[in-house]
Amino acid sequence: MSTATRLRDRRVHLERRATASKQVRASLVSVAGLTGSPVVNQAGEEVGRLVDVVARLYGGEPYPPVTGVILRIGRRRAFLAADKVEQVTAGQVRLRTARVDLREFERRPGEVLLARDVLDHQLVDVDGVQVTRAADLYLAPVGGRVLLVGVDVSLPTLLRRLGPRRWQVRPTPERVLDWHSVAPFPEQATDGPAEVRLRASRASLHRLRPADLADLLEDLGRTERQQLLGWLEPEHAADALEEMEPAELENLLREAPPEHAARLVDEMEPDEAVDALRDLTSGEREALLTRMPADQAGELRALLTHREGTAGGAMTTVLVTAGRELTIGQVRAELATQSEHRTEIPAVAVLDADGRVAADIALFDLAVAEDTGTVGELADWLVQFGPPAVIRADARLTEAADQLVAARAASLLVVDEDDRPLGRILADDILDSVLPERGRLHFRRFLQ
Repeated sequence: MSTATRLRDRRVHLERRATASKQVRASLVSVAGLTGSPVVNQAGEEVGRLVDVVARLYGGEPYPPVTGVILRIGRRRAFLAADKVEQVTAGQVRLRTARVDLREFERRPGEVLLARDVLDHQLVDVDGVQVTRAADLYLAPVGGRVLLVGVDVSLPTLLRRLGPRRWQVRPTPERVLDWHSVAPFPEQATDGPAEVRLRASRASLHRLRPADLADLLEDLGRTERQQLLGWLEPEHAADALEEMEPAELENLLREAPPEHAARLVDEMEPDEAVDALRDLTSGEREALLTRMPADQAGELRALLTHREGTAGGAMTTVLVTAGRELTIGQVRAELATQSEHRTEIPAVAVLDADGRVAADIALFDLAVAEDTGTVGELADWLVQFGPPAVIRADARLTEAADQLVAARAASLLVVDEDDRPLGRILADDILDSVLPERGRLHFRRFLQ
């Protein structure tokens, strides 16, 4: 798909959103301004004052419908279902009848109190890939129902709420996010089942890249980011953790329950997992390792024996090796089974009969070779360009950087004293170590 086609499809998608409609934008009602407003019956007599608006936030609909309102009548708080409401306008709620049958509010699965649970809480803007706060929420009548259609995250809106009452009831949508692009993090969202609570947010978050999720995790508070981690599959969450700054990752692992933290580290690539474990105390590290499968824990313990700042300390143990007799087609088939580690496998190590490294074939060379040719034939042809780029496990990373540049390679094989492969150190791992001041660029943090 061309860039122009993708941009056109995205524009059409955005135009279909509720807040793109002029009619909807003209009828926006501020939740912040509505709180404390009078609720009147059909005769125009005041019944009580609005305390909060109840919406079904975690259902299957893209725009949460309002399911009722909570009123204060004297000292009593009571719930009025949405089918009793005739109209919601700026500064007033009008009922359908003069007679009001009020009952105590009981939260149903998926329902939230917008003013209490969402307003002024952290949110994730999935389109903009940033963490922000809800300065105001906007309702609008759509298709015979009142829906939550947008969230305002602008500073002028926060100032408007501090002003006189006549300012508070007037929407000032300087920067409105369509609700379809928002994943909320209320502290007390719903007492409903987990599958009801998570459905809408997972649908929005699963398409974000690991680096984008890492930025969100770093910007969120402790409670919110643990909730976000719970929303993600462990494999997706682990990919995001690999992109986080070391100090932020260290804090996150300490905050998480040990069983969950161990599962996340277990899903990380070995070199990234070791880096994360090194930043913990010995007790914290052991608490996670004892909760992992024995084989994975054993592999990580072996990697931890290598000193930090050496090739062995930064290598990954994810390797694809091949004997000389295998065909190129067979090696490609093996690579297809390792797709989950695609970023860790830039080449295939060719081993001789004694298990020593004979060649290191880049994926490009494998891609252009004939399926029926053998790995040995390709290795013999590559000899003319020089020996494979290898380094000892105890070599310093500065030496690895020099050797990587000299070999003009994307990685170095880490070998023992007998030239048997132990792992592979990638170019990005060397850069991370020798250029620690070059951290990832962060998205702008709005209203933090």
